Amino acid sequence: MAELLTVERLAAGYGEAVVLDGLSFSLAAGVSLALLGRNGMGKTTLINSLVGVTRYRAGRIRLDGHDITALRPDQRAAAGIGWVPQERNIFRSLTVEENLTAVARPGPWDARRVYDMFPRLAERRRNMGNQLSGGEQQMLAIGRALMLNPKVMLLDEPLEGLAPIIVEELLAALGRITRDEGLSAIIVEQNARKLLSLTDHVLVLERGRIVHAATSAALRADPSVLEAWLTVAEATH
Repeated sequence: MAELLTVERLAAGYGEAVVLDGLSFSLAAGVSLALLGRNGMGKTTLINSLVGVTRYRAGRIRLDGHDITALRPDQRAAAGIGWVPQERNIFRSLTVEENLTAVARPGPWDARRVYDMFPRLAERRRNMGNQLSGGEQQMLAIGRALMLNPKVMLLDEPLEGLAPIIVEELLAALGRITRDEGLSAIIVEQNARKLLSLTDHVLVLERGRIVHAATSAALRADPSVLEAWLTVAEATH
């Protein structure tokens, strides 16, 4: 299977702080990856570095055979990086429909398909971004990223702080994106056990380095690995 995203010896951080130190991995087309680790271990920094909003120190990032290391965030988006940040960053003064169409690029994902996946957004298509609940804002952030018709989706804590019923709705949508649609994705999420059912592979980060790599199926079968690296007991999930 062809490599879609390749990261080679990446070093990056913020200001003078180097958070990622020589990190390397690759992601094949149509494969989804869970990015796990305790808080402060570099997960969000890795996502932000792929987007292009950290301070680059060394290494190389290639997307679909093209070196995107020197590209600005908007150029990386045009190249095929779809981003759903923790903060969601929707346009609060625009309607749901305007949020979606403002960033749309040609491809299979359009507003109709987003509304099909998130009927709540269809019902609120004329509502402003600041009139949506937290869960609806997250749906809109995911839908907006899909409207870019990206080659790879980066999702940073997409389930954080949401009600259980909304979490289940979003999990179903993410499963559709990764399983049914076969869109490559890298997902950061604290609820590791839920994430393993949506992904093919797992990377565990510790202090900006990859300390464990496995298939999601292997970690589902052996939760002791998660307990060791994440210090999270299975009983807490």
